[in-house]
Amino acid sequence: MIETLLLYLSRPFVQYALIVGVLIALCSSLLGVTLVLKRFSFIGDGLSHVAFGAMAVATVMKLGNEMLLVLPVTVLSAVLLLRTGQRARVKGDAALAMISVGALAFGYLIVNLFSTSSNLSADVCTTLFGATSILTLTEREVWMSVVLSLLVVASFLVFYHKIFAVTFDEEFARATGTDARLYNLIIAVIVAVIIVLAMNLVGSLLISALVIFPALCAMRVYKSFRAVTVCAAVLSVVCALVGLLVAIVAGTPVGSTIVAADALAFGIFSLIGRAKGGNAHA
Repeated sequence: MIETLLLYLSRPFVQYALIVGVLIALCSSLLGVTLVLKRFSFIGDGLSHVAFGAMAVATVMKLGNEMLLVLPVTVLSAVLLLRTGQRARVKGDAALAMISVGALAFGYLIVNLFSTSSNLSADVCTTLFGATSILTLTEREVWMSVVLSLLVVASFLVFYHKIFAVTFDEEFARATGTDARLYNLIIAVIVAVIIVLAMNLVGSLLISALVIFPALCAMRVYKSFRAVTVCAAVLSVVCALVGLLVAIVAGTPVGSTIVAADALAFGIFSLIGRAKGGNAHA
């Protein structure tokens, strides 16, 4: 098994997958803590469905680089959900559910009507569950993922204190002069970028797990925002690596294997938390 693993690790497509997988896992975990604490966990699920719809349109249009359409549409959807969700007649949670289901259905309909693929079911399955797409990345896609991931991490580090403020007490942050709307907007844009990146790793239906599980694991053991964030980041990277390596060696679906590793980690951290008699935050 070790020899087989070393053989795979010597191949460029596996190296690309590991690099991108680690970066996506890191980015997902950083914002996951904020989304869980703000009770906004399902924005990842909704935006992933929007990204699926945009990707279906890009595929039908035969765009050379699907990111050129998928990324702007997903970012725009995140901004619209944040800025109009609470003021519109359709409130935030209902708007998110409506956009999520609508985009998923529209994307699948477009693919069925206009796709020229000889294996439509496999293509849709790959997009929804990330079966093999992470193992077929081109060098250009890897560099794009690296650049976007570094921008996400840099943005989080630069705005860390403001994100912390609007996460725990938005009203107090406003009272102290912080532009909460601006930083909520920044969070939404960063989440949209993460969603688009993560589609290659776990597929559009499993993205929420990648965002939520590491944060929930860390909250079972740690109490401070910084400790939870660091723990979630480390755990997310470890689970992504384990899931990727197991999937490559065992031939299992990459996205499902990574989420299974995250779920197993959640069970372990829950037991540790109970043993310590500590945190019970959800």
